[in-house]
Amino acid sequence: MRYFPKNLYVWVLIAILMGGAVGYFTPHVAVILKPLGDGFVSLIRMLVAPVIFITVVLGIAGAADIKKAGRVGIKSLLYFEVVSTFALVLGLLAVHLLRPGSGFNVDPASLDSKATAVYVSQAQSQDVAQFVLHIIPKSFADAFTGSGDLLQVVLVAVLFGLALARAGRAGSPVVGFLESLSAVFFGMVSLIMRLAPLGAGAAMAFTIGKYGVASLGPLLKLLGTFYLACGLFVCGILGIIARLAGFSIFNLLRYLREELLLVLGTSSSESALVPLMQKLERLGCSRSVVGLVVPSGYSFNLDGTNIYLTIAALFIAQALNVPLTVSQEATLLGVAMLTSKGASGVTGAGFVTLAATLTVVPSVPVAGLALILGIDRFMSEARALTNMIGNAVATIVVARWEGELDFGRLNSELEDERARVREPAASRKDAADQPATG
Repeated sequence: MRYFPKNLYVWVLIAILMGGAVGYFTPHVAVILKPLGDGFVSLIRMLVAPVIFITVVLGIAGAADIKKAGRVGIKSLLYFEVVSTFALVLGLLAVHLLRPGSGFNVDPASLDSKATAVYVSQAQSQDVAQFVLHIIPKSFADAFTGSGDLLQVVLVAVLFGLALARAGRAGSPVVGFLESLSAVFFGMVSLIMRLAPLGAGAAMAFTIGKYGVASLGPLLKLLGTFYLACGLFVCGILGIIARLAGFSIFNLLRYLREELLLVLGTSSSESALVPLMQKLERLGCSRSVVGLVVPSGYSFNLDGTNIYLTIAALFIAQALNVPLTVSQEATLLGVAMLTSKGASGVTGAGFVTLAATLTVVPSVPVAGLALILGIDRFMSEARALTNMIGNAVATIVVARWEGELDFGRLNSELEDERARVREPAASRKDAADQPATG
């Protein structure tokens, strides 16, 4: 029992590997496991709305003044737009340099539009007017029980937090109540997280069993281009940003490995949203900054989705031999910047967003989505991972920008985690060096 793993991330990793093996060798069994993966994500998603509401409200109420909350919001949005632009441009460069769609020579008439009809119909309803109206819930309760859109929860929470901050002493009992309620909800999340290995393993088994590794073959170049672009974005662009902010992106990835594995298994960044907020506070970011940046980032700072939109859209154009002008590509970038906003961490949201983006370029048939439908699930994992890492970096950067980051705590937490990762290996070596007794 000496080497029995105690860390949750170890169990999640083991479960993902076992789930992948089950999906590969017994796909008929793996498909049956889908409810387990969906059930875990649903349990987490059940708590996301109230946790976001409480955290945002407490973040605004604890910001000392309304001006500070507004300042953090403006800085966050500015950061989101700049970094999202980098993500879009990186995706554009990657698809032009590697040209994953070249050589497919697909006849547009041979495309099956029925396979993507559901996504197209959802995309066609995403005009600007509908988007604005969608942000506003029909009632206070509808923000939590309606569509499940985080933007609605954030809107209600911001209004509630601003009103609470203006109430002064009269709002103190409400703040105290929300503080206690926050502890209860985070406790519920801790209990549910014990099921993370089961949920992640079942979800991975279903993905491999349903779609099969063989389905990756014809589109392996597209998948490789996308994963390479995401890797370059995280290690390159986010790495530079992290270095300028005073920390290492690799140390941060090591610190968040548990959440990263969870997102990898479930293909949903929402599954790690609450644990991510807890760890960012532990890293030294103030609660008010975490409460404002992370929830808004999950709606407005979707770097992985932005990379996906440009690569997937231009891949379809290349596969169909549809040349695009510079103005058409610029239009795609601009629309992608808009359509990505509000796309949640739910699996499949990026595909609907891609359909909405393609509608602005009539020369590229939306039915071309059928070309990547089979591997979208595998691309969803990289989207979710990149989105989560981007929001973690954004929170630390904004916290430093606002003077709300404890550098000593940040460095000590990252270094302590680094030491904990090395400790098991050192312990095994020491045990091997001990002479046998008895």
